[in-house]
Amino acid sequence: MQLLSDNFSNGRPVPPGNAFGRPGHPVALSDNRSPHLAWTGAPPATRSFVLTCIDPDVPSRGDDVNQEGRTVPADLPRVEFAHWLMANIPAECGELAEGACGEGIVPHGKREPHGPPGSVQGRNDYTGWFAGDPDMAGDYLGYDGPCPPWNDSIVHHYHFRIHALDVPALDLRPGFTLAELRAAMAGHVLSEAELVGTYAIRPVAG
Repeated sequence: MQLLSDNFSNGRPVPPGNAFGRPGHPVALSDNRSPHLAWTGAPPATRSFVLTCIDPDVPSRGDDVNQEGRTVPADLPRVEFAHWLMANIPAECGELAEGACGEGIVPHGKREPHGPPGSVQGRNDYTGWFAGDPDMAGDYLGYDGPCPPWNDSIVHHYHFRIHALDVPALDLRPGFTLAELRAAMAGHVLSEAELVGTYAIRPVAG
């Protein structure tokens, strides 16, 4: 299989328009459009698709995150952050236009994000990130793009993956988690493809 985007190529930066945050003073909210994605080469037995976007470069501790005069060290252990989880994409679907599954930032989260007919979308990890913020707290479903710490010492990598499954639907309700998705997909993945975009709020030295 192959996964491509008109917005960025593999290993290259995600445009700010597809991000949650962009450079500001020191960070500003951005357009947050879901990127264009197209995939080909699925096995003939494919009956549905799952799409995920995961950033594995998120700091495991928040002590230095977005703190003036401090930098998130490169050697800090990193953890996963889910930006997009979508299951039960019909087998006949092979492309998503830019902005088709999300545009703009919705305080407290998108509850019914757009997607292909029959698809179901999970919670992304902004749900936990904003949990203590009364102006933003809520369940964030669907796509919400990159917004790495503005003071991080490394560039973050956003792994968009399309998974071809041998079942027409997974038993998942809106708001499912990454762990629930992985458990439901186990044993059903026929093939997959990946497209990696990079993003940083400010230039990283070196």
